[in-house]
Amino acid sequence: MAEDKQPHRSRFHKAKDDAQFAKQAVSTPQTQDPAYRLAFQDTEFLLREDLRPVRFQLELLKPELMLDEAKIESMLVVYGSARIPSPESAQAVLDAARTPEEQRIAERLAAKAKYYEEARGLARIASQVPPDKNGCRNFVVCSGGGPSIMEAANRGADDEGKESVGLNIVLPHEQAPNRYVTPGLSFQFHYFALRKMHFLLRARAVCVFPGGFGTFDETFELLTLIQTGKIKPIPIVLFSEEFWTRVVNFDALVEEGVISQRDLSLFHFVETAEEAWQIIQDFYGNVQNPN
Repeated sequence: MAEDKQPHRSRFHKAKDDAQFAKQAVSTPQTQDPAYRLAFQDTEFLLREDLRPVRFQLELLKPELMLDEAKIESMLVVYGSARIPSPESAQAVLDAARTPEEQRIAERLAAKAKYYEEARGLARIASQVPPDKNGCRNFVVCSGGGPSIMEAANRGADDEGKESVGLNIVLPHEQAPNRYVTPGLSFQFHYFALRKMHFLLRARAVCVFPGGFGTFDETFELLTLIQTGKIKPIPIVLFSEEFWTRVVNFDALVEEGVISQRDLSLFHFVETAEEAWQIIQDFYGNVQNPN
């Protein structure tokens, strides 16, 4: 009799085998009742309020395991607005404005279209980092998987023929990942908290473009985590000093005593992809071997 090399694994049928066996059950009142379903196949059971901790764990584990299997060691994370147009669609935004107020807003959005190209260019640069000696990839581009700046980041990786990650979120209105996200690395989340955790679990640098509440949420949580020592420092670059100093008075926060002067060194303002990449290079020394 051949020796069983993995006795602790081979004694039982795999879950997917039992799931198939369960389909062959004879139809009776008992087998047709929801109580008889295998727990891991019972969607109604998994969606119960009591099972929220299990759903947390599943939402943490699924992307983690799949990113491990894809040999993604670290990521360049890109945050930014879902409303900034690409240069080719900026005119359509201007044309759609109907009132003077809408026109002013459209003009400001159109003026930010240049950052779509900067996000795309930065993703191209990061995607050129070669795999390490173990075949693992570093600085893989990761975005929220949506339109605008997020699309630009995934598009830049696609320009280089490289994979990129999209961490999408379920919203009440219909939406879908942008077409440049690698299909096998396109994840959907129910919980914002776990989505934000996955942004940072592999983040080697975070590049933040002008954005709204979602971008603020992601960015200030990251700054708080570094400020309080919950995670090790990583490069954080904010594109468009004009935008950020207009919407957030960082100096006033120092003057009011609610943050310290040294907290302002947690991030850098940049205008171009090349500036951002230089800051990342300076931080790590040699991004070809960031470990």
